[in-house]
Amino acid sequence: MSSKTQSSKPDLYVVARIISSLKEKNKVNKTTLATSTGLAYDKLVKYLDWMSEKGFVVIDKQGLVVLTNAGSEAYDELVQWIMKHVGQLKFPRLRLRK
Repeated sequence: MSSKTQSSKPDLYVVARIISSLKEKNKVNKTTLATSTGLAYDKLVKYLDWMSEKGFVVIDKQGLVVLTNAGSEAYDELVQWIMKHVGQLKFPRLRLRK
């Protein structure tokens, strides 16, 4: 989804699915993340590039994708916006573990 690789805006439901999966799994490799979100690997990589540019995810030294605090906050804001303006989610919302 990098502006260099694609000119269109990201699908926010896809972004939310990726973040939702990361919230559930904490650290995960790209292949597992692609499988859990139902995305083709190459499409996931484009989204991760975009999300990394925005500071929502980082890829650690082992190649694992990690959600940042900014990514978690973006997810919460996105879910609130969707619920207010759309009325329902296309994917189940995660309950935060305390």
